[in-house]
Amino acid sequence: MIDIRPTTEQDLDLFVETMHAAFGMFVDPPGEGGTGVWWSAFEPERGLLAHDADGRPVGTAGAYTLELTLPGGRIVPVSGVTAVGVLPSHRRRGVLTALMRRQLAGLRERGEVLAVLLASESVIYRRFGYGPATSTQNYAVPRQRAALAPLRAGDADPGTVELLHRDKAVELLERVYDEYRRLRPGSVSRPHRWWERGAGQPPIAPKPRYVALHRDAAGRPDGYASYHVDDDRTLRVDETIAVTDAAYTALARYLLGHDLVQRVVFRHVPPDHPLPWLLADHSAGQPEKYTDWLWARVLDVPGALTSRGWSADGELVLDVDDPFLGEHHRHLLTVRGGEAACVPTDREPDLSLDVSDLGTILLGGTAPSTLARAGHLRLHHPDAAARADALFRAERAPHCLHWF
Repeated sequence: MIDIRPTTEQDLDLFVETMHAAFGMFVDPPGEGGTGVWWSAFEPERGLLAHDADGRPVGTAGAYTLELTLPGGRIVPVSGVTAVGVLPSHRRRGVLTALMRRQLAGLRERGEVLAVLLASESVIYRRFGYGPATSTQNYAVPRQRAALAPLRAGDADPGTVELLHRDKAVELLERVYDEYRRLRPGSVSRPHRWWERGAGQPPIAPKPRYVALHRDAAGRPDGYASYHVDDDRTLRVDETIAVTDAAYTALARYLLGHDLVQRVVFRHVPPDHPLPWLLADHSAGQPEKYTDWLWARVLDVPGALTSRGWSADGELVLDVDDPFLGEHHRHLLTVRGGEAACVPTDREPDLSLDVSDLGTILLGGTAPSTLARAGHLRLHHPDAAARADALFRAERAPHCLHWF
């Protein structure tokens, strides 16, 4: 018998201890004011604790209150699901399934159309309706081959790059990131609470870091790179955030020109990034550690489809199966002038898909035809894949680099 109840501020220590035990970790002591550890931005009122028949805590699930940028620059509130774990002594007894079912019901009650998470193991969450929606990778460049291609006449950057310490730049980092995440599909917000408490990973976490801050010709901050140099003389870039291509090029030039390092490793490079094309030697850089990142779970099919922007007109009848919630619906999606309508229909479907696959294609990072070729989508008309590709295509590949 498993009992699941919501948590409060008074349960925070018990929640954190149970979650750490589920992952085989020990709780790091927080710094002054309870800050400086990755879990210090938890929202205790949004947690769930599972108890066994003897009243012992055996599982956790939490959520952050975030915003997600969709194609077309549309921004929607989402729950960032986190801290999901079950004690090793109670696994494979239905605890995780019960937690996920209870949590999804609560997210729907909040009126949210989507939930997102980062999957510690990618085989876990598809059965709960989540689908991989963005990917990311590292990109390594040997310092001796790091020269950038010459700039064309008139392309010189009129801005400047300023070197700062992370502790002196937090307010600027927060402002630049917030501007950036509103422009990039797949990005999620970083609430002020995160920056204030130093939660998460650098540069939010207060670890020693240098910050290269780019300012445009008017002196306005429009990009930054957070980095440090390891003992093996590898310059590791936590993240490079740039509102404009000119800012990114200037920051890349700064990082790749750093003296006394053997190589430069950029973390969280999106799949469509121009970094390889900036190098004079196109083959100098090598991708490393490609991984899925943000997973999306559609909670309200019409709500999710009408929340994003669209770059093509057309119609599709989608037959969507949601086995975890025991739901099956057919929807007519109609797009005109960048706006969508989505209503129930009895028309014959153009394609059938699982709700997890709808989460995958919603942000535009994976073409429906790719999933059809892999056997995930069932096509009912010869031109259904082409029409779906044209509709779901995004203006930029979705990308998320925030860790939660």
